Amino acid sequence: MDINLKSILLFCFLIPLFVVPSSAQTCLTQTITSNKIFPSCIDLPYLNAFLHWNYFSSNGTIDIAYRTGLTSAGWIAWAINPSGTTMPGSQALVGVRYSNASTNVYTTVLTSFPVMQQENLSFNVSDMSVVSTSTDFTLFATVTLPNSSTSVNQLWQQGPLTSDTPTSHPTTGVNIQSTGTIDFLSGQGSSGGSNSKIRRRNVHGVLNAVSWGTLMPLGAIIARYMRVFKSADPAWFYLHVACQTSAYIVGVAGWGTGLKLGSDSPGVTYDAHRNIGITLFCLGTIQVFALLLRPKKDHKYRLYWNIYHHSIGYTVIILSIVNIFKGFDILDPEKKWKRTYTGIIIALGVIAVILEAITWPIVIRRRSGNSEKSHHGANGANSYGGAQQRAV
Repeated sequence: MDINLKSILLFCFLIPLFVVPSSAQTCLTQTITSNKIFPSCIDLPYLNAFLHWNYFSSNGTIDIAYRTGLTSAGWIAWAINPSGTTMPGSQALVGVRYSNASTNVYTTVLTSFPVMQQENLSFNVSDMSVVSTSTDFTLFATVTLPNSSTSVNQLWQQGPLTSDTPTSHPTTGVNIQSTGTIDFLSGQGSSGGSNSKIRRRNVHGVLNAVSWGTLMPLGAIIARYMRVFKSADPAWFYLHVACQTSAYIVGVAGWGTGLKLGSDSPGVTYDAHRNIGITLFCLGTIQVFALLLRPKKDHKYRLYWNIYHHSIGYTVIILSIVNIFKGFDILDPEKKWKRTYTGIIIALGVIAVILEAITWPIVIRRRSGNSEKSHHGANGANSYGGAQQRAV
């Protein structure tokens, strides 16, 4: 039993803290087909995208070439957000490649999706064009930098077409990490993969994976199987309470980071993930307060309390695991982390099956023994009574 518990505890610490994507700089080797020269460039870390530019300090403008690996029908966009780092308020240059291989280019202000209507920007944009080849899709433009600042918040994106109309890009993984800042004078840039929001998203995922997704099932295993062994009483109860309480406290922290991420990401919603998270918080809170109402073993309402406690507990565990995997789909980290957590859940399941096989015979023998004792006791009472009657 001790070996199994140590193994389970070891698995709890295998969840990674965060994932930091990286890419090698390849834009320097690319050749841009244009009559303009682009002496500076940067590899954008997501969506196989690159930004080439030439900055003109005399008038505060830049010539840009935003290059992507899009080779089929779809749209691409490069945007500046003068007031923030998220999509709402971004002012974008959009290039479209239609199903018949024709192209179009225009500007739009992103207030909500999937609306991408043509609209003038608050800063000047000229000489817009696109070049489509069998290997890439490149958008060209001359942009007057807002407020003459060389450092801007940039966003880049790409998405599909429906009936040759731009529609919403995926709202998971790299598509929502494609933000950052760039200084066109120094050439330095930072991406969404290293900003505080991404770190908060990773912390949110880790807290919930460890608490709701690992400690909760572990606490249930402790309660279900350790209590069978008389030598573990009452240690199993305190371990169970400590495990579930710790899971709840850490889980509330993870829930709080999720609320903060939601408030900082207007226009980006994950309804199922959010609703399950709210449900888990409510059920978990009810479960914790139920400890204060726990009847004694011989109380007439103890059976109903047990049914309530077990049903909510197993519901929380099932919803937790489902929501953890929904979170993986949203965060879209390297596959090895999802596989690691899957391995943890499988390991807990295998341990539960093994312990089920070990403990059931013990429970059956114990019940059988208690039944025989009750039977003999009843017979003894009848014999004694019969003897009395015979004596009389």
